Amino acid sequence: MSRLDELIKELCPDGVEYKKTKDIVQEKFWIMPETPNFIEEGIPYITSKNIKNGFIDFKDVKYVSVDDYNRISNNRKIKKDDMLITMIGTIGEVAIVEDEIDFYGQNLYLLRMNNEIILNKYYYYYITLNKIKRTLVEKRNTSSQGYIKAGNIENLLIPVPPLEVQDEIVRKLDIFTTLTAELTAELTAELTARKKQYSWYRDYLLKFENKIKIVKLGELFEFKNGINKEKSSFGKGTPIINYVNVYKKNKIYFEDLQGLVEATDDELIRYKVKRGDVFFTRTSETIEEIGFTSVLLEDIENCVFSGFLLRARPLTDLLLPEYCAYCFSTSSIRNAIIRKSTYTTRALINGTSLSQIEIPLPPLEVQKRIVEVLDNFEKICNDLNIGLPAEIEARQKQYEFYRNFLLTFNNEEIYALSKQASKQASKQASKQASKQQAQNLIKILQYVYGYVEVRLGDIGSIVRGNGLQKRDFTEEGVGCIHYGQIYTKYGMVTEKTISFVEESLAEKLRKVEKGDIIFAVTSENIEDLCKCVVWLGEDEIVTGGHTAILKHNQNSKFLAYYFQTEAFHSQKRKLATGTKVMDITATKLEEILISLPPLEEQQRIVDILDRFDRLCNDISEGLPAEIEARQKQYEYYREKLLSFKKL
Repeated sequence: MSRLDELIKELCPDGVEYKKTKDIVQEKFWIMPETPNFIEEGIPYITSKNIKNGFIDFKDVKYVSVDDYNRISNNRKIKKDDMLITMIGTIGEVAIVEDEIDFYGQNLYLLRMNNEIILNKYYYYYITLNKIKRTLVEKRNTSSQGYIKAGNIENLLIPVPPLEVQDEIVRKLDIFTTLTAELTAELTAELTARKKQYSWYRDYLLKFENKIKIVKLGELFEFKNGINKEKSSFGKGTPIINYVNVYKKNKIYFEDLQGLVEATDDELIRYKVKRGDVFFTRTSETIEEIGFTSVLLEDIENCVFSGFLLRARPLTDLLLPEYCAYCFSTSSIRNAIIRKSTYTTRALINGTSLSQIEIPLPPLEVQKRIVEVLDNFEKICNDLNIGLPAEIEARQKQYEFYRNFLLTFNNEEIYALSKQASKQASKQASKQASKQQAQNLIKILQYVYGYVEVRLGDIGSIVRGNGLQKRDFTEEGVGCIHYGQIYTKYGMVTEKTISFVEESLAEKLRKVEKGDIIFAVTSENIEDLCKCVVWLGEDEIVTGGHTAILKHNQNSKFLAYYFQTEAFHSQKRKLATGTKVMDITATKLEEILISLPPLEEQQRIVDILDRFDRLCNDISEGLPAEIEARQKQYEYYREKLLSFKKL
């Protein structure tokens, strides 16, 4: 029994009392003074933007004089160990003041805990639970900036176990926090390197030298400054493309637009936007932030653009908007824009200067292929379902799981771990009709359109496994894969099994042939449900219950890569049944849709993804050995925590 279990059994065997926040604090108050006069140096003055990831960031703050600080803080100064919560704009960020330092701010709520009742760090871990933060965000006012009331914090119910229990929980979560931070930092560093490789490759692809026609922007675009309006005109009216939309991303969609402005009918015509328009940041406080570009990739009715931007409207149909989005993001174009900019009190760029900048203009088919390759690069680097970001997210989710587990009392329905999976295996429904007609139709549509959206059941058959328990394993015999091993022991493909069963038992189990895909169709969480492994060994093997076998006539690795996509996961989530133990039937799996290109295109995609899989994921080629050691250390501690008795 762990120390935490012992403390809970001894000190709160019947549960934990919940108390309102206002009943466990010594002092509480808004930090919301009038904005003072700012000076070059003095007392730091923060806002909600300065509280990030549990810390106060003093790197980018304004300053006030000592006299102003004493006036606005009055008798409500911020002290060491105080807790600050963001209440306006960015809601629910929390930080504990770590040092004795004079500073002040606004848009914050201060809590000074009664440490005879509750520990600062314990309260911090609880209030930063995802479910608590979501609750606070949902209560925010619907104004443009958004805020929550003090009562939303004061009346927040907190489980308050004895201080000894709180201290042990904090100790465990501190360890998890450290481990997660260390691993995340290392993985993030590696991801940064991968993104640099992506940027190099993007720039290389778009550096055509003498092979491709080089054209001045003035021959391709017409430039125009955006709309300028009084401050009172903003916040209502028609959508507007703002500076931040261009600065943050190289592609603009309607869903990205947050700003509104009142515009006359004449202004709607003069400052109209359409798909293919390229927008440049026209002015900035620094030369480094000038000339950032973003391309509008869809038509938006009655939309205008800000006066802080320049619009470049194509004069020709020889440019793909998606190509422009990548082309104008290259370091060579960015450097050319900076060289053409002027700087006095602010950095400026104008249409006349931009018109002299040269860009490569390859044929449209070449542009299409470039976009296709760079889209694949972008997905590998940025999609949380692929590559290193998924590893970072997985580690964070593990940490959050244990944090939630430790802070949940007497609730058997939340984060309860099932001790055994279901022993029932559903039988695959018999198929009456021949699939030859469907196969012929698939080939025709692939030839016409390049791909076709099909059901998994149209490209093969899915059968449910039966039998097989871990106690059936032997030292040698017929190779077998147990559903539990798919989660932890195998990657996407394998040619060897780590377990075996006797031939007599193998005769009774489902057979797996080379190229077949084995799904784990029972899981305690939605993420692991339908995790799969491709069998590429020459010998026939077997599998057991809680699995499903896809027998098909397509490229196995292509299908396995698809089964990692959000398109697949979103469908699986809708088809899964169960709460503590989730399951999906073979019949439902057959209904999942997949975009299926011809076999030769499948192989080309596999070749590309294999290369990037090795680049981004293979420990032996990419990540240093220290990360592997960290991972093993983390997994050890995770297993140790899982042995704790559930309350």
